[in-house]
Amino acid sequence: QVQLVESGGGLVQPGGSLRLSCAASGSIFSIYDMTWYRQAPGKQRELVATITSGGSTNYADSVKGRFTISRDNAKNTVYLQMNSLKPEDTAVYYCNADIITFQDPLRRRNYWGQGTQVTVSS
Repeated sequence: QVQLVESGGGLVQPGGSLRLSCAASGSIFSIYDMTWYRQAPGKQRELVATITSGGSTNYADSVKGRFTISRDNAKNTVYLQMNSLKPEDTAVYYCNADIITFQDPLRRRNYWGQGTQVTVSS
């Protein structure tokens, strides 16, 4: 019913930039919090940044000042602008969202994207 599709990952040199996108599609009535997570090899998945439907944001300390999360509610899309990338930012980045669908308007469900690889290396 609902799909989250990430894009924009790739290989970048240290100090470079990437912009990730995550588009939600399907029978969507409303989207609440949208969040980016990441998981590096051998490590637990960690929260990177989150944005509420009203635009309030929160960041992991490790990315503050370098990453910016934003969203376009008309397009059901969340973005992650990543600047000054470091090798330790290398991970699979996942999109997550709390969504209410037309089929089940009384229940908020949590959805995940399939992930996009970000590799920071010279």
